[in-house]
Amino acid sequence: MSEKEKNQNDTKKMFIENVQQWVAIDTQLKMIHEKTKTIRSKKNELLKNINDYVQNHELQNSRIEISDGELRFYEKKEYSPLTYTYLEKCLGEIIPDKKQIEYIMQYLREHREIKTSHDIRRNYRNKSLSFS
Repeated sequence: MSEKEKNQNDTKKMFIENVQQWVAIDTQLKMIHEKTKTIRSKKNELLKNINDYVQNHELQNSRIEISDGELRFYEKKEYSPLTYTYLEKCLGEIIPDKKQIEYIMQYLREHREIKTSHDIRRNYRNKSLSFS
């Protein structure tokens, strides 16, 4: 076997090992993601129950001491994302000329920054993974 063939074989083996490791890590991440989703769902359910109690008993300004700190109850504001629909609606409220709005919207769509990268997409034959 020539040196070139040996290098090609080594490179192919390395490629196969990399693919196998990638698949193993991707599987682990999928399982962690599913577990995280379950935990987050339970946390949100508990949050709703706690907040209902806090609101019903007017405890909004209370603090609860816990082993490593404290819990405070507060109201937070979440802003909806900036979408093309939202932008078009807002522009319609301040610019009377629909042609100008269409021009602006078209300009924004055509001049968005596009980032290109390379990735791997994994397609599963069966939808469920077993968790142990």
